[in-house]
Amino acid sequence: MKAVVPLTSPLLNDPHPEAHAALATLGRKASYYLTLTKPRIAVMVLITVATGFLLGARGSTYPPSLLGTSKLSTLLLTLIGTGLVAGSASVWNQVIERVRDSRMRRTSQRPLPMGHVTPFESALFGSVIGILGVAILALGANMTAALVALATFVLYVAVYTPLKPLTTLNTAIGAIPGALPPVIGWAGATGNVGIEAWSLFLIVFLWQFPHFLAIAWIHREDYARGGHKMLPSVDPSGIMTSRQAVIYALALIPVGLLPTALGLAGSYYFAGALALGLFYLWKAVQFWRDVTDASARRLLRTSFLYLPAVLALLLLNPMPV
Repeated sequence: MKAVVPLTSPLLNDPHPEAHAALATLGRKASYYLTLTKPRIAVMVLITVATGFLLGARGSTYPPSLLGTSKLSTLLLTLIGTGLVAGSASVWNQVIERVRDSRMRRTSQRPLPMGHVTPFESALFGSVIGILGVAILALGANMTAALVALATFVLYVAVYTPLKPLTTLNTAIGAIPGALPPVIGWAGATGNVGIEAWSLFLIVFLWQFPHFLAIAWIHREDYARGGHKMLPSVDPSGIMTSRQAVIYALALIPVGLLPTALGLAGSYYFAGALALGLFYLWKAVQFWRDVTDASARRLLRTSFLYLPAVLALLLLNPMPV
C-alpha cells in the first residue's frame, strides 16, 4: 500500500525557508568571491613559492619569525600569505578590467561582468585579503617576504594591468610579478634574496613568454575584441609572435641550467632541465615554422609540462648542503 505524505510533512514544508534561502545566497556569494581569486592560477603560484622556500630552507639557520614558528609552520604561513596576496591581485585585476572582460568570450562569464558581485564589494574583498596576506607574511615569515609580495601586487595591479590596452610590452612587464613568487618563498625561508633566488626568478620569467605568446595567438581575436594590445594585434601573420617564442625558449635553456652552476641542484636536474628546455624549444620552433592555432596549442601544452617538471627536478635532486 502506497504511503501518503501528510500536507504538514517537513518533506513538503520547509519550516525555515528564509534561513535556507539566505544560506544558499551566502554560498553562491562565497563561490563568486573564490572565483575572483583565480584559484587555478593561485595553485601554480603556490607551487613556485613552496619550491623557493624548500630550496632556501636547506641548511638555513635563519631565526624563527615574529610568531616563533618552526620551519614547517613558517612554510604554511608563507603559502597562506602569498596565496591571499595573489588572490587580491587577481581580484583587483578583474575590478579594473571588468568592462574589457565583458567584451571577451573567455572572460564574459566572470562574476563582475555577470553582475554577481559589485565593483565595490570586489575591491573591498580584494583589499582585505591583500592586507591580511601581507600581514601574515610579515609576522609569520619575515619583512623581506612581505615586501617582495607587496611589490608583486603593485607591479601586477598598478603597472601591468593598466598597460594591457596600451602597449604590447605588457607581456614583458607582467612576466616580472609572475616570476616573483619563488623569490617570496626563498625570502620566507632565509630572510634575504640571494643570487639563487634570482636564478629561480629567471627560469619562471623566461618560461612565461612562449606560454603567454601561445595564449595570445590562440585568443588573438578575443583579446582584440576586449581592447588588449597583445603582440598578435600588430602581427597578423604571427611571424614576430612565433619568433619571439623561439628566442625566449632558446634563452631559457642556459638559464634553466643555472641552479646546477649555483649549487642548488645536481647532475640529474641538469640533464632533465636540458632535455625539457630542448623539448620546449622544439615546440616553439614548430610554432614558428607553422603559425597555426594547432601548433600554438602544442606549445602551450608543452609549457604546462616544462615548469612543473623543472620544479619537481629541483626538489628531487638538490645539491647536498
